[in-house]
Amino acid sequence: MVAQQIVRVRDLRPDEMQAILDIEYKCFKDPYPLGLLNHLYSLHPDGFLVAEVNGKIVGYAIAVMRWWRTGHILAIGVDPLYRRRGIGSMLMTSALNRLREKGAREVRLEVRASNRAAQKFYLKLGFVQREMIPAYYADGEPGIVMVYRF
Repeated sequence: MVAQQIVRVRDLRPDEMQAILDIEYKCFKDPYPLGLLNHLYSLHPDGFLVAEVNGKIVGYAIAVMRWWRTGHILAIGVDPLYRRRGIGSMLMTSALNRLREKGAREVRLEVRASNRAAQKFYLKLGFVQREMIPAYYADGEPGIVMVYRF
């Protein structure tokens, strides 16, 4: 018998930023540095959500209002050991709900053109591809802008 693990999505506490940084390094080629994460948190503390399992942070999302009536998902990451359990969907649903409560009519994000798994995930959630931005990432890879409309 496998024990059911309860996932809880909640706001990040300031002393937990290292956990997000650790997940960043496990998930991304060009992770946000700690200084940038701290700066974003100082500007948008209510935009940082974490998912925890048994008290351990296993995922996070950063979702902020950036433009008039437009939300922006700056990052979402789930520890590779905890993927394919619905944690990313829970984080995205919570982030979208929070942005809608703040008045967003649409939400955008950028994803690497080569990251087909993430694109499929976002499409499943209701995002649509809007445009490609050449050389969006530091290594020259294009980014795809995806948009979700409420």
